[in-house]
Amino acid sequence: MMRTLRNAMFGLIATVGGLMAAAQPATAQIVLKPAYGEASMLGAGKARGAVVWSHGRSVESEDSESPTPLYMKSLREAGWDVYRMDRMRVSDTLPNSARALAGYADSLKSKGYRQVVLTGQSFGAFISLMAAGQTDRVDAVIGTAPAAYGNFTEAYDSYRENAAQLWPILRNVRQSRVMLFFFHGDDFDPGGRGEPARSTLAQRGLNHLVIDQPALLTGHGAANTGLFVRRFAGCIVRFAEAPTSPNDPPCDDSWGRTPSAELMQAAVPSAASGSATGSATGAADAASPARSYTGLWYGSYINGREVALAVEKAEGDTVYADYVLGAGMEADQPFERVRRKGRIEDGELVFDEKGRNVLRYRLRPDGRVAATWLDKAGKGRLETVLRKVN
Repeated sequence: MMRTLRNAMFGLIATVGGLMAAAQPATAQIVLKPAYGEASMLGAGKARGAVVWSHGRSVESEDSESPTPLYMKSLREAGWDVYRMDRMRVSDTLPNSARALAGYADSLKSKGYRQVVLTGQSFGAFISLMAAGQTDRVDAVIGTAPAAYGNFTEAYDSYRENAAQLWPILRNVRQSRVMLFFFHGDDFDPGGRGEPARSTLAQRGLNHLVIDQPALLTGHGAANTGLFVRRFAGCIVRFAEAPTSPNDPPCDDSWGRTPSAELMQAAVPSAASGSATGSATGAADAASPARSYTGLWYGSYINGREVALAVEKAEGDTVYADYVLGAGMEADQPFERVRRKGRIEDGELVFDEKGRNVLRYRLRPDGRVAATWLDKAGKGRLETVLRKVN
């Protein structure tokens, strides 16, 4: 994910850097290939369509080596042939890459695919939109965190062009429907792009859907997370398949806002019956700092897993709880439920038994709990906010 924080380039590099590639044909450095291998392809006659994902552009590394984002699996599972267009930095400019992508879109339609959809992250979103302005054979574009002119930290003088240059690109889209995602805390986003994007697309008469700063998804790489998949994958698949209509369900799914039935029934059966919160409150001494933590707390991690902490009882500063994780995005990530023994340290609830991941919880002024998960080897960290489930 750290690579995605450097995905966009200065405008000068984005538009002029192609001079470096004069010695080699651009087509040799911009390649379309199956995202999940040849065996995953259904073919033009059977697939619902072809979707092409375009990665960002990094200053210090080849983003062609970056993984295909998790949400693209949802399109594959829905019956789409999923491609990715890999581009070497030496020839990866806005004009070169957009022209190549438009050509690939034409080729896929000529092969008989009923629909061709372009998706892209950051620089990849820019070239996907530009390609839709060069051919009539793109049915839809789905762009996440569009950017091509640097970020606030490293390219302050040019990063506002990520907005200024977006508007003419949107005005040039020929007939594709357009779906865009803008995220809070994105260092490449000058801010305020949601409403102008909607207005520009509406004026063009293009079917569109603009998701502006969805809750809990922050930063330039937010679309690469499991939480993004949980919340928006279904909506993305619907948009790829057909124009929006007033009867569509809400795009921002309610996942993660309330505990799933699976979590409550399979992972915390005692909480589902009400016994966890009922007995826990009575188990803690009225004067104990642990009393504030008793009960069932719920939230979700950015990786797309529900999490619950069922604090059952406290004996002085010692606290006993069940830590529960909902099923993850992969088949080898089932429900997990483990018994933990913790303690109160300076008002914070801490679980750091030997050989186990460290859990830390601190009450916030709003009555919720700031939660931190730390890998026992010190190689990972997750943070979220839990609320009490009554």
